[in-house]
Amino acid sequence: MDLAAFDSLTERVLGAVFEVSNTLGAGFLEKVYERALLRELGLLGIRASSQASVAVTYKGLSVGEYFADLLVEDVLLVELKCAERLSNENTAQCLNYLKASGLTVCLLVNFQRSKVEWKRIVHGFQSRDAIPILAIPDVDNADFVTG
Repeated sequence: MDLAAFDSLTERVLGAVFEVSNTLGAGFLEKVYERALLRELGLLGIRASSQASVAVTYKGLSVGEYFADLLVEDVLLVELKCAERLSNENTAQCLNYLKASGLTVCLLVNFQRSKVEWKRIVHGFQSRDAIPILAIPDVDNADFVTG
């Protein structure tokens, strides 16, 4: 899938997220939003599966598995939450899921509030314009040297 098609898919999935949020509102359990989003994606002609199994391997041996809330078109993970706010732990969970699956992007979505909260988590992305940090001489005083 090329970048334009991938961006279009992400936009369409977010549109479905907003439709579910606007229709159901806040306050339901995560499973309700998962089923509603799966239904909305189906109505849009977007192939998705819920609780998709992804194996975690260590040095070539399967050591466990996790279940993604949604796997969309076999290229995009969607992790749903119903929490007061999205946390660093939620982001770390998505990054681990991406590492284990070999995929690049996960949408992290929180339906708890009246306005849906979401993040696009990207694993392994490096901008061509990124400036590497060459040295950190004095962390206590936050004097960073970049090249």
